[in-house]
Amino acid sequence: MPHHASRYLAEGPRVGIRHFTYEDGAEFTARARESQELHQPWLFPPTSSPAYTAYAGRLIEDPAKAGFLVCEKAPESGEDGVAAGAVAGFININNIVQGGFQNGALGYGAFAHAAGRGLMREGLDLVIGYAFGPMRLHRLEINVQPGNAASIALARSCGFRLEGFSPDMIFVDGAWRDHERWAVTAGMRASG
Repeated sequence: MPHHASRYLAEGPRVGIRHFTYEDGAEFTARARESQELHQPWLFPPTSSPAYTAYAGRLIEDPAKAGFLVCEKAPESGEDGVAAGAVAGFININNIVQGGFQNGALGYGAFAHAAGRGLMREGLDLVIGYAFGPMRLHRLEINVQPGNAASIALARSCGFRLEGFSPDMIFVDGAWRDHERWAVTAGMRASG
């Protein structure tokens, strides 16, 4: 059987990850609009074409950022209603610092149709592997508001450890919000 190049940077059993493109705008913004109740007050992804173009542009063009779409692969037999390649969520690595730090800060969100199905867990594992592999990072951190139980559960399930608490850390939804700092290092993943 001939080998076909994958459209994904990394793949698991149910999802693959790939970089953002400008062409993903229509699907991304439609899914973001459908997911506003799930995301808010924690997260505000772009819901319009101009906002998506600006958002994706930063992820595509800024070397201190890397954006990944978590895409569902072909459904298993018996599953219907899911198109292969449908965007299940997104994971961004921001504030990438090379040199002696080799660190990045993660942000992520599932879309409503994919929430609670384990797809983001699989996608986050793939992004971590990609960050510690081809990107050659050493440490990833997630800053999450203490009340965001789903985000904390995802971080914990992927091997992140709680490192601390930062009061008034990030301006979200009109106010400076407290955040917990969760992190994982390449060494932790290798030994875990």
